[in-house]
Amino acid sequence: MNEEIYLTVSDLNNYIKTIFDKDEFLTFVCIKGEISNLKFHTRGHLYFSLKDETSKINAVMFNYQEAGLNFIPKDGMNVEVRGRVNVFVAGGNYQINVTSMREDGIGNLYILFEELKKKLSAEGLFEESKKKKLPRIPKKVGVITAPTGAAVKDIISTINRRFPLTEIILFPTLVQGEGAKTNIVHMLECASVSDVDVIIIGRGGGSIEDLWAFNEEIVARAIYTCPKPIVSAVGHEIDFTISDFVADLRAPTPTGAAELVVPNRLEITRYLSDYKSRIISVITKKIGTYEEIIKKYKNNYILNNPLSLYEKEEQKLDNLLEKLITTMKHRLTIEPTRLSNFKEKLLNIINYKLENYNTKLENIKIKLELLNPENILKKGYSVTLLDGKIIKNTKDLKINSKITTRLNDGIIISKVSEIENE
Repeated sequence: MNEEIYLTVSDLNNYIKTIFDKDEFLTFVCIKGEISNLKFHTRGHLYFSLKDETSKINAVMFNYQEAGLNFIPKDGMNVEVRGRVNVFVAGGNYQINVTSMREDGIGNLYILFEELKKKLSAEGLFEESKKKKLPRIPKKVGVITAPTGAAVKDIISTINRRFPLTEIILFPTLVQGEGAKTNIVHMLECASVSDVDVIIIGRGGGSIEDLWAFNEEIVARAIYTCPKPIVSAVGHEIDFTISDFVADLRAPTPTGAAELVVPNRLEITRYLSDYKSRIISVITKKIGTYEEIIKKYKNNYILNNPLSLYEKEEQKLDNLLEKLITTMKHRLTIEPTRLSNFKEKLLNIINYKLENYNTKLENIKIKLELLNPENILKKGYSVTLLDGKIIKNTKDLKINSKITTRLNDGIIISKVSEIENE
């Protein structure tokens, strides 16, 4: 019976690496794909994935700054790379070590991102004038993110460290995958009707696919219509999503968002201390000013000798009384003369008016005498009446009409027997 030989994991991975290294085809390959999950290492290396519609492969480019790149790689960018495929023994996975890279158009997700960005910008969803201001010291902060993971932990720890008086309310949501966008919109609706003062929405870093829920149009519009101020904190500092542009403020990281929404308690303490010192200084200055005023009043001669003020006013009163008496005497002297003159003028006016009215009355009397019908009768004229009315025409009479003829010295009553018309 053959005894089985057990290998270590490293032995197996090294063996597979040897096979990869001996394969001539794998020592130099040219492939193209879309960049995803891009990371810039501080040591000058690039770590990313290349993918197509159905597959992806890990990739690394050492010292990319010395490789002569004429562009900055981004998630969603289509590229053509050359390099060799080998095995990363420590991780037990294979990857392509890229030696050169060039652009090959833009990936589909990036195209969708730019199209939606252009559309929403044209509608005014990114306008700075419509951004809401964050409260200086919020009592409650709403956090829309995954309930587990580094993002929510960083936000909570940062707020508690900076300003522990602020209450944190978590609105847990999916941040990637199927249903994430509708879940985020629902949590935004819940947060908008809550009593939170400001909202942080976001997640940790990831590939463009991982962050895509925050590039969805319904999420962008839900952020725009939310009445609460919103800080977007999606991914790392180099990651930009549609949510970042629509939100009232963008934070480079979830930790950065927490630092933006709450003040530093040490800064508040220093601010209050400085304000206290300023208040004490102002009050001390005011007290000094009032002490000088009191001292001035205390040394005032009038206040220390109030009777002198009375004597001064008493003298003024005597002068006024004397002037009043003089004025009254003068008035009593000249008023009778003025009254006599006024009486004479008034009598002249009355006499003139009476004479004028008498003249008018005489003229009216003469006119009335001329119009008096009795004076006409004295001249030999008569007036014939029928039923008390003057007869002006023969047409007013009838045969047997009883008429009255008035003369100067009496009346004649007669009956009409015949009427002749001219």
